[in-house]
Amino acid sequence: MFGKLSWAAIPFNQPIPMAASLMVIVGVLVVLGLVTWKGWWPYLWREWLTSVDHKRIGVMYVLLALVLLLRGFADAIMMRSQLALAAGGAQGYLPPEHYDQIFTAHGTIMIFFVAMPFVVGLMNFVVPLQLGVRDVAFPVLNAISFWLTASGALLVNISLVVGEFARTGWLAYPPLSELQFSPGVGVDYYLWALEISGIGTLLAGINLVTTILKMRAPGMTYMRMPVFCWTALAANMLIVAAFPILTATFGMLLLDRYVGMHFFTNDGGGNMMLFINLIWAWGHPEVYILILPAFGVFSEVIATFSGKALFGYRSMVLATLAICVLSFTVWLHHFFTMGAGADVNAFFGIMSMIIAIPTGVKVFNWLFTLYRGRVRYEVPVLWAIGFMVTFVIGGLTGVLLAVPPADFVLHNSLFLVAHFHNVIIGGVLFGGMAGYAYWFPKAFGFTLDRRLGAVSFWCWLIGFYLAFMPLYIVGLMGMTRRMQHYADLRWQPYLIVAEVGAIVILCGIVATIAQLVVSIRRREQHRDRTGDPWNGRTLEWSTASPPPEYNFAALPRVQSLDAFWALKQRGPVVPAEHYESIEVPSNSPNGFVTAFFAVVTGFALIWHIGWLAILGLACAALTLVAFGWMERIEKEVSGEQLAAAERTRLQQATPA
Repeated sequence: MFGKLSWAAIPFNQPIPMAASLMVIVGVLVVLGLVTWKGWWPYLWREWLTSVDHKRIGVMYVLLALVLLLRGFADAIMMRSQLALAAGGAQGYLPPEHYDQIFTAHGTIMIFFVAMPFVVGLMNFVVPLQLGVRDVAFPVLNAISFWLTASGALLVNISLVVGEFARTGWLAYPPLSELQFSPGVGVDYYLWALEISGIGTLLAGINLVTTILKMRAPGMTYMRMPVFCWTALAANMLIVAAFPILTATFGMLLLDRYVGMHFFTNDGGGNMMLFINLIWAWGHPEVYILILPAFGVFSEVIATFSGKALFGYRSMVLATLAICVLSFTVWLHHFFTMGAGADVNAFFGIMSMIIAIPTGVKVFNWLFTLYRGRVRYEVPVLWAIGFMVTFVIGGLTGVLLAVPPADFVLHNSLFLVAHFHNVIIGGVLFGGMAGYAYWFPKAFGFTLDRRLGAVSFWCWLIGFYLAFMPLYIVGLMGMTRRMQHYADLRWQPYLIVAEVGAIVILCGIVATIAQLVVSIRRREQHRDRTGDPWNGRTLEWSTASPPPEYNFAALPRVQSLDAFWALKQRGPVVPAEHYESIEVPSNSPNGFVTAFFAVVTGFALIWHIGWLAILGLACAALTLVAFGWMERIEKEVSGEQLAAAERTRLQQATPA
């Protein structure tokens, strides 16, 4: 009746997983108890769990990313501690099978459930506001997208308590991920979690592409869009093009595991190299799906805090689109050593170097924007400057790895691990944190504590260099990745320094949490009543903080680039004499209910519980049909309500 599921699935004989599971369970119960005790359930259900407001959904994406950052970092510091200890005769504290699960979970969580939700959340929150529109194209679909992503994250974390996670690495290469070599449920947890969350990401990409192409404010031509909107458009076009590849690839691996097909098994006529090509045909565009929105964040931050228009706007747009196209021409540099041949390697090496050119254009444009600007060194600018220094180093090491002969030496070494973290932490995470600090007052109406924000930045920056520069060195000395133990004692001092770096990063995470707590407690001291605390240039700063559900009482009319800056130069804004009534979408539990059944179905498929899988699929289908046939009731906001709200907002924004 319960398929493979039995009491043996719970790791009672492993103290570390049991302790971690107990901590997670206790934490969840404490939160649920607090919410129940405070009587917050009606508010949470009404304002958040069933919301289809793009701003609420964007905030929930970012919150999901920050919570999963704690889980992913816990895995990271466990790995760093193990490698600092496990030298020579010492074996460390993690057995090999547990270590393998940890490094797979770390990569999976950090890419799919930290980096992706972070950038998608920022795009969800900001893009409609910058375009001067009231919501995304498909609000209910937007909620479904988020909740499917959360479902995948939940399945990954269930594996901590029930069963195991994959031991294959975060891309699950066959033959290791085939049933013969991974007979447990770890790979199934991995595949079903990412299939479900990947569908959510694909739907989000379709939604945002449609929004940007079809729902701009009057006068908002393509060449008047903020750079962040351009990078969001490019990233989401990549999502629409690349994520079906990931879904199909994992679907084929699932068919291999569940019904005995042979897409990737050599003995059955398949080809494991097909998986490698397909996964990296998705995987390298994925890198740019993550980094392009971060580039957009830095463009907005640097222009705003330099007090001048972004240098070379058109070249920034062209560079963004060039990266979007070229990202599909470089995937094979991830496996230069696998026998493709000199001509193929040469082509992909050259393309990998060419794609660095538009990235370099962006860096120089940011530097020229800062040049002779009246730079205000607020926390978002610190993240931006730290990014430029760190990301350039990561880019240079990437160009080195794009040279096939050099890659033959460095492939599969910790040099590669250091490079990857160099661009993902120094690029994507720094970009996410810059956007978090920059748009937080727009989302909540008060600014974050500046002092603790600076502490968090410096801990992250110093900790990053301590944690990953030594890995470049031991990689050049010959240390390969995915090692649980090593015999060469010369490597240990560098790995101890890397462990110290991880501890410094931990201090940065603690400072971020403290910053949020302190800022909430002192929010009246940091309250922003103007809606424009940074003297911004784009339309999101022209409305209240936090913005009303409808975003704009009247859609703005755009006449130039940096639309809000131009509006401020023309003089104070006065409320219109008359506002038209508008309709906003009503709440829908569709996303939350669909996600519940997605988790049930995924769990049943992982454990081969056939009746439960059928029941979950049937309920999910009935949910979609039921909500599809329901008459949608829009909420109306009258012109009088809009006029009163606008008068109040402008009075509060006017200095006494």
